[in-house]
Amino acid sequence: MSVSETLFDRAKKCIPGGVNSPVRAFGSVGIAPRFITRGAGDRIWDEDGKEYIDYIGSWGPMILGHGHPAVLEAVEKAVRDGLSFGAATRREVEMAELICELVPSIELVRMVNSGTEAVMSALRAARGFTGKDKIIKFAGCYHGHTDAMLVKAGSGVMTQGLPGSAGVPAGCTKDTLTAVYNDLENVRELLEANKGEVAAVIVEPVGANMGVVLPENGFLEGLRSLCDEYEALLIFDEVITGFRLGLSGAQGYYGIRPDLTTFGKIIGGGMPVGAYGGRKEIMEMIAPSGPVYQAGTLSGNPVAMAAGLAQLTVLKEEKTLFTKLNAAADRFFTELDKILTDAGQPHCLNHIGSLGCVFFTGGPVKNYSDAQKSDTARFTAYFAHMLEQGIYLAPSQFEAMFLSAAHTQEDLDRTLEAVKSFVG
Repeated sequence: MSVSETLFDRAKKCIPGGVNSPVRAFGSVGIAPRFITRGAGDRIWDEDGKEYIDYIGSWGPMILGHGHPAVLEAVEKAVRDGLSFGAATRREVEMAELICELVPSIELVRMVNSGTEAVMSALRAARGFTGKDKIIKFAGCYHGHTDAMLVKAGSGVMTQGLPGSAGVPAGCTKDTLTAVYNDLENVRELLEANKGEVAAVIVEPVGANMGVVLPENGFLEGLRSLCDEYEALLIFDEVITGFRLGLSGAQGYYGIRPDLTTFGKIIGGGMPVGAYGGRKEIMEMIAPSGPVYQAGTLSGNPVAMAAGLAQLTVLKEEKTLFTKLNAAADRFFTELDKILTDAGQPHCLNHIGSLGCVFFTGGPVKNYSDAQKSDTARFTAYFAHMLEQGIYLAPSQFEAMFLSAAHTQEDLDRTLEAVKSFVG
């Protein structure tokens, strides 16, 4: 028995399911999870000493790779100064200033501790500002595990095949309306049927929790127009896309200005952190400026702020980083698509920048229903083969691949060779 298997057996005796987040259990692929000891660059190592090329990157934030020197140096200095104060610090101000500078739609920003908390708080702000209760979300988009958002959610909920979650009272979801991603007419129908009652439409501008699903031409622009027409706020959940598609995220990439935006762990260099921000008049509703209450002792934690400031500064100052990363990703995903096509493997490959996903279905995949048509048994075989070859992918058909600036051409080529050996 491997060390990871032994640890998993121990974990199951004291942790629900043996893991602290469901997708880590590898349940959908029928393999014991790997317990990771360290990471460097684009590599990670497990408890058995096996080395992997990592395409999870802590689910996105490791855009510079593991252990980037600037981030490590900043964290080491911050730790020596103190772990937490429960008081204001200079780094919080510097982080807020930097986010407001890089993302034009954000005039004020509040730090929190996770993407889930950021979404929860942004929705509360939207309801407080508009005086309305209902929220429209999209099937397959995951916005954290708050009660109101666990309706046809993506990510682990989709992987586990759950319709939502036990323990969520019906009253918590009665004001959550679910639309079809990439279907503007469906959104209009919901807005019309609930006229004057919808506080906000929340969307992943690129669906990245049902695999990777791109917005069709005009979809995001149409959402902006519909929100204006029906006097609802538009919220972009950029926990995945923020500071990954570019310095100003998906909203900069597509040229859309949301009213509110949520961010997650990428602004902490991988440490626990989140943020939400937007138009000044909305954000001034937040206590202590206004009547919408939200608080957190660890919000703006000095160590997380140090890590995030270091990472965002590197992304800002290395002018060609995104150009090089996205070009390398384009080449990689194009070649991956060609390998699968030449082998006659039914699939659909969606990608944008350094995000991508292979769906084992003929495609196209434009929404949650399309993604669900995937051959998950074929994905399981693919995952097991790649893991054996030292390629660490997300253990779910419905998650993204994340490339980083640390991925070398040699490692990308090695990954493609592993795919060839699977389909060959």
